[in-house]
Amino acid sequence: MLPACWDLACLPASSRHFRLVSHSIIATFSDYTMGLIPLFILMGAVAVGSGISGDLFRAAQLWFGGFKGGLAAATIATCGGFAAICGSSAATAATMTRVALPEMQRYGYSQRLATGVIAAGGTLGILIPPSIALAIYGLLTQQSLGLLFMAGILPGIVAILFYMATAKIWLMVRPQDAPSGFVPPLRERMLSLTKLSPIMLLFVLVIGGIYGGFFTPTEAGAIGATGAIIIAFTLGDFSMERLSSSLTESVRTAAAILIILAGALLFGYFLTITQTPQKVAELLIAADLGAYGTLAVILAVMLLLGCVMDETAVVIVTIPIIYPIITQLGFDPIWFGVIVTMTVEIGMIAPPFGLNVFVIKGISKDTDLWEIYKGVTPFIIADLLRLVVLIAFPSIVLFLPNLFR
Repeated sequence: MLPACWDLACLPASSRHFRLVSHSIIATFSDYTMGLIPLFILMGAVAVGSGISGDLFRAAQLWFGGFKGGLAAATIATCGGFAAICGSSAATAATMTRVALPEMQRYGYSQRLATGVIAAGGTLGILIPPSIALAIYGLLTQQSLGLLFMAGILPGIVAILFYMATAKIWLMVRPQDAPSGFVPPLRERMLSLTKLSPIMLLFVLVIGGIYGGFFTPTEAGAIGATGAIIIAFTLGDFSMERLSSSLTESVRTAAAILIILAGALLFGYFLTITQTPQKVAELLIAADLGAYGTLAVILAVMLLLGCVMDETAVVIVTIPIIYPIITQLGFDPIWFGVIVTMTVEIGMIAPPFGLNVFVIKGISKDTDLWEIYKGVTPFIIADLLRLVVLIAFPSIVLFLPNLFR
């Protein structure tokens, strides 16, 4: 029976713990900043349903189609552009499977190369801002979302270049996997850019507004979602039915993420009262692996988890344990947020599962699953190499954030 006093100090220890947990969840979900998650998800859902991805791909096709493997490069560039208004890896992979895969098949690209490019390019959705994974990391660690988004820009560009270089090397080894390129007229290429202006305006408005200090990340999410809806209707290939579908999809996705986040808060509170992070930190430090050896172990665990779990779930579950260790080792938390996102990103395409691989298989049912795995393997190697480069040269990640600190 509860005491007459309702002050937490008057309650038994077990009841006090439950009250604190419930208050923590309610306070977190009522926080103004938490609104950015469903708003950015809505912006991505509208972008998927509006056909914006088709305009992006056609423009990239005209600009990159002039050389052998141009459609592969165009697909990677489109994934990067679509990621800037989507924020989801699976959504990017699904959209590009519908848009780019039929085109590459029509022009004679091998199934292995076409699906490998799409699976790898889809992972850009969780790195290039606005990234849901980076947003959740920032909320969990109380780091600036603006700095985190800024830190993801250069690594995102590096990822695009690495993927394009991988496709180029692929075709040097296996030239039969893609036809020769075609060079469209310059006028046609220039006209294609006019269709991209609304998309670029949306990106500049959202990201530029955050970096310029004109509005908060949550306000940026609201402006981005509203802008995406306006652009979708302006382009003419959108309807109230599609808007309703986008709203429903965004509510389902946001609810799933928030439920996982609620579980993570409970998990985090359990870790706090049991001092699990401190014990794990002591164990790793006692192993005397050094700062980078410990980092390698942490990233290896996250990579394995990324193979079997959604990227946001991995971030939510692991960060409460890992973050105190990383700060104790002296690593920059903004830099680590990008490294974590990149590591989980690799898991999205790595065997034995790889969510993006199954997204492509689910949409293109005639595609052989093993061909997708074979196609994505060179891009996994490129990802691991890129991860090593950004760990060795953290200034690449921190260059833009340091300008505004």
